[in-house]
This record gives sequence, C-alpha cells and structure tokens, in this order.
Amino acid sequence: MKITLLKSLLLLGAFVCFGSIQAQTVSGTVSDANGPLPGASVLVKGTTNGTQTDFDGNYTLNNVDSGATLVFSYIGFSSQEVAVGGQSTINVTLQEDAQALDEVVIVGYGTQVRKEITTAVTSVSTEDFNQGVINEPTQLLQGKVAGLNIVNKGGNPNDTPVIRLRGISTVGGNAEPLVVIDGVLGQSLQNVDPSDIENITVLKDGSAAAIYGTRGSAGVILVTTKSGGANQPFKINYNGQFSSQFAANQIELMNREEFLAAGGTDLGSDTDWRDEVTRNAITQVHNIAATGGSEDANYRVSLNFRDTEGILKNSGFQQFNARTKLTGKILNDKLRITFNSALTNRESDFGFNEALRYAVVYNPTAPVFGADAPFAFNSPQFGGYFETLGLFDSFNPVSILEQNKNTGVTNTLNYTLDFKYTISDALTATLTAGEQKANGTNRQYYPTTSFFRGNAVSPFRKGRADFTTFENNNRSLEFYVDFNKQFSEKFKLGVTGGYSFQEFDSNGYYLQIGDFPPGVDFDFSNAIEVSQDLLEAGRIQANSYRNDDDRIIAFFARANATFDDAIYLNASLRREGSSRFGSDEQWGLFPSLAVGADLNKYLELDNVNLLKARVGYGVTGATPRNVGLSQSTFSVANGPNGFGSAATGLGTRAPNPGLKWEEKRELNFGIEFAMDRMSATLDLYNRDVVDFITEVNIDAAANQGFRTQFQNGGELNTKGIELSLNYDVIKNDDMSYTSGLIFSTYKSTLEENTGGTRIIANLGAPGQNDTNVILVKEGEEVGQIWGPRFSGEVDANGSPILVDLNGDGELVTDQGDALAENADFEVLGKGLPDFTLGWTNQFQMGNWDVNMFWRGAFGHSLVNAFRAFYEPRIGSQSSYNFVNTDLARDDIRTAKFSSYYVEKASFFRLDNLSIGYNLDLGLDYIKGARISIAGQNLWTITNYTGTDPEPSLQDFGPVDNGAVLDTSTPQVLAPGVDRRYNYFTSTTFTLGLNINF
Repeated sequence: MKITLLKSLLLLGAFVCFGSIQAQTVSGTVSDANGPLPGASVLVKGTTNGTQTDFDGNYTLNNVDSGATLVFSYIGFSSQEVAVGGQSTINVTLQEDAQALDEVVIVGYGTQVRKEITTAVTSVSTEDFNQGVINEPTQLLQGKVAGLNIVNKGGNPNDTPVIRLRGISTVGGNAEPLVVIDGVLGQSLQNVDPSDIENITVLKDGSAAAIYGTRGSAGVILVTTKSGGANQPFKINYNGQFSSQFAANQIELMNREEFLAAGGTDLGSDTDWRDEVTRNAITQVHNIAATGGSEDANYRVSLNFRDTEGILKNSGFQQFNARTKLTGKILNDKLRITFNSALTNRESDFGFNEALRYAVVYNPTAPVFGADAPFAFNSPQFGGYFETLGLFDSFNPVSILEQNKNTGVTNTLNYTLDFKYTISDALTATLTAGEQKANGTNRQYYPTTSFFRGNAVSPFRKGRADFTTFENNNRSLEFYVDFNKQFSEKFKLGVTGGYSFQEFDSNGYYLQIGDFPPGVDFDFSNAIEVSQDLLEAGRIQANSYRNDDDRIIAFFARANATFDDAIYLNASLRREGSSRFGSDEQWGLFPSLAVGADLNKYLELDNVNLLKARVGYGVTGATPRNVGLSQSTFSVANGPNGFGSAATGLGTRAPNPGLKWEEKRELNFGIEFAMDRMSATLDLYNRDVVDFITEVNIDAAANQGFRTQFQNGGELNTKGIELSLNYDVIKNDDMSYTSGLIFSTYKSTLEENTGGTRIIANLGAPGQNDTNVILVKEGEEVGQIWGPRFSGEVDANGSPILVDLNGDGELVTDQGDALAENADFEVLGKGLPDFTLGWTNQFQMGNWDVNMFWRGAFGHSLVNAFRAFYEPRIGSQSSYNFVNTDLARDDIRTAKFSSYYVEKASFFRLDNLSIGYNLDLGLDYIKGARISIAGQNLWTITNYTGTDPEPSLQDFGPVDNGAVLDTSTPQVLAPGVDRRYNYFTSTTFTLGLNINF
C-alpha cells in the first residue's frame, strides 16, 4: 500500500509538471513605519523562489504564478502574506513583531490580544508542536506547557494519557481538563486527528477557566482546527509518516543459567519470554488535505489514515478520519457561517497487557509449546501451548496473546454549525449548535483451550465470550453577543454575554457467556447460542445502563477593559445548573476577576517591549464522574430458581438532596517580560479545592438501613510556581537558533479529609494483600509513600532487618499497625515530582531545520512492584523467574515491603529529535516538499531500575490471577506505585514526507 501511494504521488507530480502556467513578474517596495527596509525577504509561499530588497527597499521577483501568495519577512517584524491575484506591483509595510505581543489568542468564547490577557494562558501552534508519530493530540503538547503533565506510562497506543494541569484539581470529580474543539464544549480529542490541528490553547488558572463553570477545575484545552483562507488558490497537501518502534527498556531478569543457579525449577528449555511477546512495531500515517477559498468562502477537507502497531504483539489500531471545514459569508458579508464535521472509525486490537507481566515472571526454562515439555503433557487441552499447572497467577504469555482475542470498533461523528452575525462595527451575535455521537463494541473471546480466563482445566464451563456496547450522544447549543468599542484613545471595552445548553445521553450493556463445545476450532463469540450457560442458571453475567437528560444549563457574562493601552481588566460570571447534583444544590455561581498592567508603558525601559504584572482570582467547579450519585439505589430480589415474583426495595445508598459540586478557588500572580530576542513568563498560584464528592459510610441504624451516602467534605491546597523562558540565541538572515525552557513545581496538601487517616494502594497477591503503601492524612502532602525502613542487614532466615525508628526498643512493622502511635513507619518518598522541566531547541539554516526537545521530572519516587514481588529469592517461588536488577541481593529470601523497594525515579530524557530538509524539486505544480526524520524517547538518564521512570499520577489498585483491570474509578490520592500491569516503554524512529501541490 505504501509503495502504491508513493508511486501515485510521483506520477501526479510528473504529470502536472508538464501543464501550462501563467507566470508573471512582480515588483514593489517593502517598508516599515520609518521608511524602506533593505534586505527584507520576499518569497513565493511553498516554494524556494525568492529574493531580497535592495538598499532602497525595492525588489523584483520573476516567474510568479498569478494565483500565488508572497511572504514578506524581516528580522524583528511580523511576517505578512499577500495574494498576487494578477497584480504586478505589490508594496507592503511590515509591523514590528515585539515578540508577537499583538497576536490574537483564543480564549473562552472569543479572542484577546496577547498583551491584554490578564490570566494564565499558554498557546502552542503548529510550528512548536512535538514531531514524529503523534497518535493522540495531547502528545503534541507534552512538555510544552508549564504546569501541564501528560503521562502515558509505558506508551500503550490504545491508552489515552493521564492529563494533569497544576496537579490534583479534584478528588471525586472528573480530573481531566475540559476539551473545547472549535468552540464546542465537551468534545473528544480522539475525534480530531493531530494533523488537522492548527493551535492548542491551555487555560491554566481559575480566572481563565471560570467562564466554563462546573467543568473548569481541571483546566481547559481549546483546540482550533486548520481551515482554508480567503482568496486562497486550490491546493493539496500530503503528509506521510513511516515509523519503526521497539522496546526502549526492559526489566532485568535472570536468564536460564542464572535462574537454575538460584534454585529455579528446570523445565528443559531456554525461552526469552519478553522477546516472544514483543516486536518491532511498524506504523504508517497518511494525511491528505485540500484547501482553497474565494473572497466570500473558504474550505478545507482532509482524510487521515493511521495504521499503528504496538510493541506488544497483537496490539494497535487502525483509524480513518475525515474532516470538513467550510466557511462562507452572505447578507453583504454580515453573516458568516462555518460548518465543521468529522467522522472517525477506529478498529482496535487491545491485546493483553497481562502478557507483558507474565513474560517477566514466567519460568525461563519453560517451553512455549506443550510438545516440548520435559514430561507427559496434554498439549491439545491447552491449544498446543505449555502451561505451568498448579501455580498461582502463572499463565503462558504467548498463549494469552495467540489464543485469545480482545478487539473493539468505535465510530464517532460530530458536526458543528456556527453562525456569526455582524450587527454593527461594535456588536456581533454568535449561535453555535453541535452534536457528537459515538458508538462502539468491544469483544473478548477465550476459547475452551485457553488456560487464561478460558478455564481450560475446568470439568465444566470452558470458554468465555465478553461483549460490551455503548452509545454516547453529546448535544450543545450556545448563543452569545459580543460588544467591542474603542470609546476614546485611552479606553476600550469588550463585553460578552450568553447562554449555554448541553445534554449528554448514554446507554450500553455488558454480557458474559461461556461453556462452549470443546474440541472445536471455532470462534464461538460469533455463535453464542451454543453456550451451555443458557442451560444453567446464574452463570451468565449481564449488565446494562441508560442515562438520559444529563444536562448543564448556564448563563455567562464577561467584560474586558483596556485603559491607556497598558492597564487591563477582565471579569466574568457564570451561573450554571447541572442535573447531576441534589435537588437543593443544582445551581452555582462561578465568578472571576483579573487585572494586569504593562509597567513598561510608564517605566520606558530601554529595549524592553513588555513588562506586565497581572493578578487573577477565579472560582470553578467539578462535576462527579457518574450520574445519580445524589439519589438512592434500589435492590431487586428475584424469585427462587427464577420462579415466583421479583421484589424491589431500597438499596444500601442513602439519597443526598444537598450534594453539590467540588469547588476550586484559585489566586494567580504573573509577570510577563519581553525584549526583541527574549521573553519570560512567571506564574505563582495558590488554590483550594473544597467539598470533595466522596462516598462515606454512615450509621445504618440512624439512617433507615442505609449504609453509605455520597457527601461533600474535605479540602486540598496546592501552591505552585511556573516559569517559561525563550531566547533567540541566533537571529539573522542566514540562520536562527531559539532555545526555550519551562519549569514548574507544586505541592498539594490535604488540609481536611472526610475519610480519616488511612493507608491506600494495596500491593496485592501473592503474599502482600494486606500491604498498603500510600498515606492519606490531614495536614500532610499528597502522595507520600509509607512503610518501614530497611536497615541494609538480613537475618539468618533471609528476612530483611527493619529499623526501630522511634527507638523504643520495640519493632512494630506489621501492616495492621501502620498507623499506630508506636509504629516504626515513615515517609519513604513521594509519588509527585518536586519539579518538571522542558527544554526546547529549534535551529534553522537554509533549507535545514533541527528540533531537539528534552524533558525531565525530578524528586519523585516509585514503588517498584516487580521488585517487591519477584526480586526476593524465595525458595517456594522457584517456578517463577526472579527480577535481577543491580539492587538485587541473593541473601534476601522473604518478601516484605520496605524502603528497599522504593526508588528515586528522577529522569532527564531526550524526548524528541527531528531533522528536516526543504526540497527544491523545480516542478511548477509541486509548490514545495519536505523530508524529515524524527526520533522519540531516544535517551533517558535515570537511576530507576523499572521500565519507565515517569511519575505514576493515579492508581487503579492490584490485579491478580487473571482478573480484569477496572479503570472506571482512578484513585488520584495514590500516586507513586509502578504496577505490574504497565506497558513497556518504546523508542520510535520516523521518516516523514510532506508535499504541497
């Protein structure tokens, strides 16, 4: 397919180069406010055809297509583009750049000039995005925005990354930022291809996000997709990427010889299980976009195809995306209509992450196939594969991948219709209507010969099929009016007011059925009617749900005032109601106020373009993850054996009509500084999150038999600092080098806690079911790892000797006593970093460009779960492999959690390196071409012995003996545990090709 597509493109280029073209000569003068500019650059956009102005600012450019666009640029000035349109003389006046202070930035419900923004806002455009194979839009931003952490621990292509803006913003609500695509709230990033994105703006502080009310606590990500331009000739752009991906780091294990020397059970083979389940993954990406426009209308249509393999065999996805953006003007250009639509089809092979886990611990002397067993083994019973029977939590990883299926199909359609009417020069009205519909089906199938979840050794109920379907619908309607007027030379006012309505509907079901006919090589998930579960009561699992009329209604207003082009005021207010809360607390008020001043207007510092101080305060909210938490549940008692009448009654959860949203109150102080070649932004913030939405135990006797209730309570304080620096190290006509640094740090303290002091994040089985490792305590920092300290000595039985921390002569280190006053436990580390860094380097010389990006996190620790379970040389575990890192000790022969398994995980990584070259093909109809090579996750400096030192920002608890991981309720108060089910990290090399026709 790759060869065919490339041939087609080359044939198209060869064909069009013989076409006729109307070429002409264009001349003119390039000036600034003070007169002609000698040495200014004039370039035909998308080509290498260009020239420079002479001493008097004059230029002459030959062989210019009448439909071309000229780009005029000069150091220290903003570039300007002019469509030729048959003109033979084009004169331009360039404006001083001043670090793009007059750039228009998209904010909530509108735009603002950058220098007038009084809140913490960061905007990242196409030229600053991360390079390489980007499977998910937030990867474009990773390490680019101070305070924004984007972590896909391990890099599973089917997983969405964990996104945290300024740390933990909610405990019981939705912890992910609100996503707004082309002005429509609550959209899915999965439905926009990274190739279609023009700009991403992040609203970081409360005063910036308050205009979005109950969903702004975790921050807001505003996505603007690419569009056509006015008077733009028709053109086609192709982007292609081909990449190879391989495991970057693996857990150190014993090989066959080392395993046997340590007393391991010999099964006669020599198998590298990690090599058996991983691969060099190949990914290809193709994007074709057509754009154009006239005076009254423009368009952009794109088609995107991604075929992405994961390094785990039988994992990855194929995705097709089509996007259309049409804009037109009618009614004497007073009404602008924009239509956006996108269709995404994604077919996923989720594979089984468990295969990676068992590849680490499976006996390295065990054979892959039963025919190679050192003893009589019934291979056909297990599909021809070998299994170590009679052991806890031990499954052949190759059999898991090859016999079982785990696939899914998702279809998403969204569309938006935007009407903007210009009533007068000062007044406009905007109406936006949009809808996003998603549906999908996930299927898992375990044949009767599968030992893993297929019950191959069971005398009955062999084989299993799981089906999950879902339908989600998100409808929105928003109307707002903008008033903007310059009342005098020194006073400008902008006012926005409007109404917002959103409704979310969802439904789905889950079905599990099994006991299929043995001895038949057939996928019985396609013929579940033969299941013998249909003959046995109680075996079939079935669940369904439906949520209708989940609504949010809001009224909002905002005012922006500018005084003397130097003093700026921003205030907003949103009154919002949500059906997710109790009947007494469905409406809330979310205000914000921010002021800023360009001090340099009055100080007039030499060579300084901007010195702005700003302060903002805002209140936002967080809605719960689920619907109906304020209501009571009910129970159903069926008749015996399916006969008799079913009875309903109240469940165990009490209603709470006073349940309301979590509330975030944030104060932000910022300073912005800009010179011709340097800019810097510093933000300091303090925020309080109050009224957590959590389920608590209540006295059943005093509450009509109810045992639990969702309530509000608790407080979390976060203080942080963010710094961004950019410097043009070299900036001349021949080359440029720009370096940028971002730094962020924060500390979150649990001021109040409704659940009381407790230890969470259980390590699980085997043998550590009672071991919890994260402390949750009022007045303490979030994410503290809690446990006894290892002295470094081992007793005669091979047990680690722990330290009597309080010196009372009594060693109290049992997990049940972890919170006792005389317990010998202490803080062993913390799961959240002290600070994070991002370092960008952009170099350009002639047709060459180089982008190098480094990223790091420092001061955090991780509980290395693989080491805690499989590094001790336990004699009874001689049928499992041993982790064999540099920290391993042969004399430790019992597994007991301590500081020994908590590792500092600071790292500094060459995250992204790309080199590009702009080709001069000399073909009339090929306007430009670029070839590039990029590498991702190339080199990591760290002392952590696990596969990935990235912080673990949340936890899902243990998963043992083939159980299914539940990701519906992440525990945000338990960062710092590197679980055994995490995906392996990978390194990627990408070859890219861009052609403009």
